Amino acid sequence: MPQLLRVQCFNVSRDGFGTGEGQSLERPFGHADPTALFSWRSATASFVYRTEPGGTRGLDDYLTRDAECNIGAEIMGRNKFGPQRGPWENHEWQGWWGDNPPFHTPVFVLTHHVRPSFTLSDTTFHFLDTSPAEALAQAKQAAGARDVRLGGGVATIRAFLDAGLVDTMHIAVAPVDLHRGERLWDSHTELLDRFHLESVPSPSGVTHLLFWRR
Repeated sequence: MPQLLRVQCFNVSRDGFGTGEGQSLERPFGHADPTALFSWRSATASFVYRTEPGGTRGLDDYLTRDAECNIGAEIMGRNKFGPQRGPWENHEWQGWWGDNPPFHTPVFVLTHHVRPSFTLSDTTFHFLDTSPAEALAQAKQAAGARDVRLGGGVATIRAFLDAGLVDTMHIAVAPVDLHRGERLWDSHTELLDRFHLESVPSPSGVTHLLFWRR
């Protein structure tokens, strides 16, 4: 089986924004209410941060579990890793996720300001100033026979889409408008020259858009 580059469980608003305006340490998604974007996933039985039994089953839970299936490495942009811009003021900031990040694989962070790699638990973060194609080549090598997940944010996904590197993509569209921020698309139909699409509504209120390369 060929290795795939997969976007999994990436959330956008009904008007196409993946995050709001004004990201900060206190507000990772800017003015956007993360509950409005992510409540479908946090309600599932398989949500990675669930600490108590329970949670929903069905379609939302299946897609939440699928996000972790056969992933051997992750690629993300600098602004998914953290809110800082420009040169690193220090190397003490090690991401949003604490001492046990949820990735459990090598993670490749794209940035114009590289810094030394470091490891937290079973996740090693590497910082690259390179093209999408070269980052993918390094991530595939690290992933072994498994797939690579493209974690975001919006600008990173757009860069890999523009380079023709994305094989499959799951976008969860929340029933909320953000009006401003970082926009993944004006309309998802602009991708239909490159991808097949299935649109699946969920009882939770989100619509799951499942793309695969033509």
